[in-house]
Amino acid sequence: MSDIRDAARRHLIPHFTKAEAWQSPQLPVYVRGDGAYLWDDAGRQVLDGLSGLFCVQIGHGRADLGAVAAKQMETLAFTTNWGVVSPPSIEAAALIAELAPGDLEHVFFVSSGSEAVESAAKLARNYHVARGDEGRYKVISREWAYHGTTLGALSITAVPRLRAPFLPMLWDGVRNVPNTLHATTKEQGLERVRAIEEKILEEGPETVALVIAEPVQNGRGALVPPDGYWPELRRICDKYGVLLCADEVINGFGRLGAWFGSELFGVVPDLLTFAKGVTSAYAPLGGVIATNKVVDEIAASPLASFVHGSTFGGHPVATAVAVANLMAMREEGVVENVVAHKDHLANRMRDLHDTYDVVKEVRGMGYFYAVELMGSRAAGRDLTADESAGLLGGELTRFIREAALHIRADDRGATMLAIAPPLICGTDELDDLATRVAQVIEKAAAWLA
Repeated sequence: MSDIRDAARRHLIPHFTKAEAWQSPQLPVYVRGDGAYLWDDAGRQVLDGLSGLFCVQIGHGRADLGAVAAKQMETLAFTTNWGVVSPPSIEAAALIAELAPGDLEHVFFVSSGSEAVESAAKLARNYHVARGDEGRYKVISREWAYHGTTLGALSITAVPRLRAPFLPMLWDGVRNVPNTLHATTKEQGLERVRAIEEKILEEGPETVALVIAEPVQNGRGALVPPDGYWPELRRICDKYGVLLCADEVINGFGRLGAWFGSELFGVVPDLLTFAKGVTSAYAPLGGVIATNKVVDEIAASPLASFVHGSTFGGHPVATAVAVANLMAMREEGVVENVVAHKDHLANRMRDLHDTYDVVKEVRGMGYFYAVELMGSRAAGRDLTADESAGLLGGELTRFIREAALHIRADDRGATMLAIAPPLICGTDELDDLATRVAQVIEKAAAWLA
C-alpha cells in the first residue's frame, strides 16, 4: 500500500501539512469508517476524537446517507440556484430555518465555511447599502478567531501565522478586538464586550457593518464566554446599528448540546454561518441564515436582491444529504445524546487536568474541548519556545498516532490538543477517548522530562 503514499506525494497538494509529515512513511491513509472509529490501510482501528474536522456529527459509515445521495443523483444531479430552485434545497432551507433560533428564517447556501463567512460579510454590506448606509463596510472580529481561509474570510480570520504569507492580498476593512481568554467572571466578560463597543466608537459607528464571533471560539482553544457576554454584545450591536453574526460553522448542529450554540447564550444574531455538521460532512455544504429584518430590507430596496452567488450553492445532492442527516439526527436524538453525556465528558476532561502536571487548562463545553499544555503547573512554568516547537513540530502528532487516535495538535496561540468526538458517542467511547488522550499527555510529559 506504500504506492498510495507515493502517489499522494506526487500528485496531491496537502492542506495545512508540513512537508516532513507529508513525506513520513507513517502518513495516515484512512480507508473505512464506522461510528466513532476509522480504519487505516493496515487495518488498524483509530478513534476519531475530532469528528473528522469538527464535522462528522452522526458518525462514520451511514449507508442511508449514501443511498439518499445516490437517489438524488439519479433523479436530478444538478440545477442552479440562480432564478430556479430544486425540492431538496427548499426542504433543507425550511428544515434549517425551523431548527435555527428566533426569526432566522432565510438560508443562503454555499459549499464551505469560508464561503459562508464571506457571504455573511457581503450580506451585511448589501443590507447597509440597501438602507442607504453606504459608509458601513468594516467588520470586527476577535483575536485568534478562525473564520476561514479564502481571501475574504482570511481577512476576517485573526490567526497571525495563517495571514502572514498573504498580507499584501488581504482586505484592510477588518478590526480585531480581544477574545474571552481567561475571562471567567461576568465582569471580565463585560470588559471584553466593552472593548468591542470602544472599537465601534473609535472607528465610527457609521463605518461598521458587522461584528462576527463564534459562540465558543475555536482559535486559541475552545474559549467559553462568561454569562452575560452575548446579551451585552447583542445590545451594543443594536445600539449602533451594527449587524451581529454568530459563526457556527463548528458550534452548530449539536456540537455544544443544542442545535445552535446561540441558543445556549440567549441571543438571536442577525446572521448565522454554518457548514460542517449540516451534512455530517457526507457532502460539502455551508451557508448563512438571515433574519427577516435583513432579507426584507434588501428585497424592498432598489437593489432588490443579494448581489452574490456561486455555482454550487444549494446543490441538490448536498441539500438532499443535509435533509437526511438532520432528520436522522432529530429522529435518533443525537443532540439529546450530547446533553445526556456532556457532563461525563467534562468530568473526564477535568480528570486530565487534575492528574497531569503538564496540563495548564482544559476549556470547552458540550462535545468541544481544548487541552492546553505547559511545562509544569506545580512550578508555574510555561513551555519554553524550544519545547513548544518540538511538541508542535511533530512529537505531539507522533504521540497521537501511537495512541491510535485522531485529534489535533493545535498551535494557535499555545500548545494544545483539540478534541471534538462524534455526537453519537456514549460513555464507552468517551472513556476510550479520555484514556487515549491521557496516553498522549503521558508521553508529552515524559518527553518534556
